[in-house]
Amino acid sequence: MTPTGPVTETRTARALVVVGIVLLSLNLRPAAVSVGPVLAEITESLRLTGVEAGLLTSLPVIAFAGFGALTPRLSQLIGPHRLTLFAVLAATVGLFGRSLVGNTWLFLALSLLALSGMAAANVLLPSLVKRHFPDRVGLMTAVYSTTMAIGLTTASVLTVPIADGYGGWRTGLASWGLFAVVAVLPWIGLAAHDRPDGEAKPATISMAAVARTRLGWLMALFFGLQSLQAYAVFGWFPNLYRSAGFSPTDAGIMLGVATGISIPLSFVVPALTARPRAQLPVLFTLGGCYLVGYLGLLLAPARAGLLWALLVGIGTSTFPMVLALIGLRSRTAAGTAALSGFTQSVGYVIAAPGPLLIGLLHDVTGAWTVPLLTLMAIAVALVWVGTTISRPDYIEDHLPGHLTRSASSRDGRRMVDDQ
Repeated sequence: MTPTGPVTETRTARALVVVGIVLLSLNLRPAAVSVGPVLAEITESLRLTGVEAGLLTSLPVIAFAGFGALTPRLSQLIGPHRLTLFAVLAATVGLFGRSLVGNTWLFLALSLLALSGMAAANVLLPSLVKRHFPDRVGLMTAVYSTTMAIGLTTASVLTVPIADGYGGWRTGLASWGLFAVVAVLPWIGLAAHDRPDGEAKPATISMAAVARTRLGWLMALFFGLQSLQAYAVFGWFPNLYRSAGFSPTDAGIMLGVATGISIPLSFVVPALTARPRAQLPVLFTLGGCYLVGYLGLLLAPARAGLLWALLVGIGTSTFPMVLALIGLRSRTAAGTAALSGFTQSVGYVIAAPGPLLIGLLHDVTGAWTVPLLTLMAIAVALVWVGTTISRPDYIEDHLPGHLTRSASSRDGRRMVDDQ
């Protein structure tokens, strides 16, 4: 059996992989978060109903659930590097295309195309890191999650100013397609990694096998609850602040603050997560910030809006935490790919109703009280699930017959926790 450790490659090739991962990470969030700051303008221009606006805010988790589930199998069929190239191309077409159309359902379809590319790339990243940098999982996860946070924050903060200065919300959305075009370039070269080389086919683990494990379901539940929180924030935070009296630009800045604090934390949290003794303190800190931030928004949203945005933003750093855990809860690249696919696809199924639910609760009650109380309850559940996956464990240990013990142990020894 071909080892699932790092492929043999030159220093230049490894540098190209790093560049490709960084540029890919930069593009994983703009298609999703650029909608929230201009949602009111999109709704008015396209005459979206409440249900259609709710569907638009839910599309990221729907796409990540559906296409995330298909990604591991597609990766086996055409290769992870080629699939990544196709994913970035799909994101590019969707980002530019949706800014040009006037039909509601075509706009939603092109948004789904852009998000599907990002969904596939989201699932592929942990396995690409495990494949090329098995002894640097914590470090590389920190690198790409930090870059992801930069892309998220940039799209959150700049979409409205770009829209105001260059012709409206369509330009604001289309501008993020330029980032995607740049990200295509390194993956054209990296696609060559998937050419047949005469070696035996690497071991694979099916998502169905992961679905028969308790660890797989706990990871998926943790991922789902944190995604529900994050996409509810991305989709509705600007509207919440506008309801509290903030201008559209200031509301976008508040979302930018919430996402911006994740930039430094996205580098720190994976490194801390790689240290078993630090996992519970990190988890309780992030969960506590969620609760205090939501409570502040409930009681005094305008008085200390910046503080509440910072605290909620700190809470969203459960995302880089779970990304690190995907690599740390598997011994091999095959295990990482399967666990990543199952965790993210099932997790996004769990999260998919979240943004729509928050919008419906707001519409029904006419206020943000019930939605915020709901998010607080979900934050408590998130912390509880997190405590159950805090101890060292590996998905391969629950899959007898899928990997030989010797191969699993060999690759397990490669996995250094970057302490």
